[in-house]
Amino acid sequence: MVLSGSSPNKYTYPQLFKACGLEKAIEEGVQIHGHVIKHGFHDDEHVISAGIQMYASLGCLVEARNMLDSIGDSDVVCCNAMIDGYMKFGDVGAAVGLFELMKEKNVGSWNTIISGFFTNGMMIEAEDYFKIMPEKDEVSWSAMIDGYNKGGCFKDALKVFDEMRREEIKLTKFVLSSLLTSCANTGALEQGKWIHGYVKRSRIVLDAVLGTCMIDMYAKCGRIDLAWDVFERTKRKEVFCWNAMIGGLAMHGRAEDAIELFLKMELENVKPNDVSFIALLNACAHAGLVHQGLNYFVSMKRRWGVETKVEHYGCVVNLLGKAGYLKEAESLISTMPMRPNGAVWGALLGACRMHGNVEMGERIGEILLDLEPENSGRYTLLSNIYAKAGKWERVERVRKVMKERGVKTIVGKSMIIFKGIVHEFKVGDSCHPQIGEINQILEKMVVEIKSNGHQPDTSQVLFDISEEEKETALKYHSEKIAIAFGILNSEAGETIRVVKNLRVCEDCHSATKIISRLYDREIILRDRLRYHHFKNGQCSCKDFW
Repeated sequence: MVLSGSSPNKYTYPQLFKACGLEKAIEEGVQIHGHVIKHGFHDDEHVISAGIQMYASLGCLVEARNMLDSIGDSDVVCCNAMIDGYMKFGDVGAAVGLFELMKEKNVGSWNTIISGFFTNGMMIEAEDYFKIMPEKDEVSWSAMIDGYNKGGCFKDALKVFDEMRREEIKLTKFVLSSLLTSCANTGALEQGKWIHGYVKRSRIVLDAVLGTCMIDMYAKCGRIDLAWDVFERTKRKEVFCWNAMIGGLAMHGRAEDAIELFLKMELENVKPNDVSFIALLNACAHAGLVHQGLNYFVSMKRRWGVETKVEHYGCVVNLLGKAGYLKEAESLISTMPMRPNGAVWGALLGACRMHGNVEMGERIGEILLDLEPENSGRYTLLSNIYAKAGKWERVERVRKVMKERGVKTIVGKSMIIFKGIVHEFKVGDSCHPQIGEINQILEKMVVEIKSNGHQPDTSQVLFDISEEEKETALKYHSEKIAIAFGILNSEAGETIRVVKNLRVCEDCHSATKIISRLYDREIILRDRLRYHHFKNGQCSCKDFW
């Protein structure tokens, strides 16, 4: 352009700055900055704003601030860009300082600082600024919901959703997608249904992105039938839409249906990607379809042109390990073309726990504790292997290492939603307003299931205490408390839905099967790995999880 004698204008430079930022071309960016000054665009707010964003995106905060100072700090657009840059690189103090100095702020200024707080894990500060901001727009609400989701605070995101409904705020597609993610992670089926109804009432087109979020929500809320209905109604299905449905079927243990859908995807000329195969291999693992899973794994590259990644190896290690092929799984790890990560070794350690292989479990556990010294789940899994084998001195040794390294155990939590409110229970919880009534139901429930054949699996207790104390500890597992709450507060015959953050233990699993029969309830429990549909004393996983 320059060589041809054409003169750049104020619309040229923002695009050039953006390109330099995307390509991390700092030298070229400095040259463009020189051109801006040379051609007299150094006081154009849009050009300067783009320059600040370019410098800030590359971590050149001093240069970005110099650019801002060159025009003074009175321009709102440029100040917002600078605040965003500070926040992205963790200089919260400088961002807040500039924000407070601004003589004029627009809603974008508030949105930028709130999003920045979330980026830096400062949720309380984000909430405080959100409460006092003089004017909110759709981006403001979206920033709060998205920020909570990224921080794993899905309950708080749903509280923002409730506030939006009370204030009758219009919901955009982006906000709806974020809200569906919140519903999916809390099992908030009724809120998810309300969103679906809102989409229909507002005649919002169910495109691939929104459709995929809705499929994921229904699948993770235990309604795979409704997920399928949305999938069928989604007009234009991108590959990620197919992946969500295959993954949903996998999570519910419907491996044959997942495989059939994968083959249908191929017939409709939709090329599978790496995520497609992760979903497919997980489906095979959940159902113990070892040969089918291995066939898909070895043909990924040859037939579909998809490169195998470490995640695929992790899926196959899980596939082999769950089926009892521990040596084969370890052999596969030794032949991996890339370095195995914690997820790969973790899959094998989980299989060692499942099949009681203490010798291999100890060896793999040591590798994992060196590889991921801050991952509490690895210590817990190794302790579980030792405890089941009665090796209490080794359990104590693992606890000692955890204490020395300052590693805290992840607390088991179970969530259940009643009348739109998320109720969360921890093991041995005593804080809930209804805890007295819940414990009465729990005591009655434990007596009844025991008289109907339930034998408490005390090997799940990681403490060297008496059998009676172990049984008491098992009684107060979070999922049992959540189920008791559900029985207390719902109508006879109503489905109980529970979401747990960890893998459901064997004792709770066998207890829930009997509870479903005695109380004539369908109990749908989602743990960290998959869905369990308990009905008439049976579970959809067929005791393979």
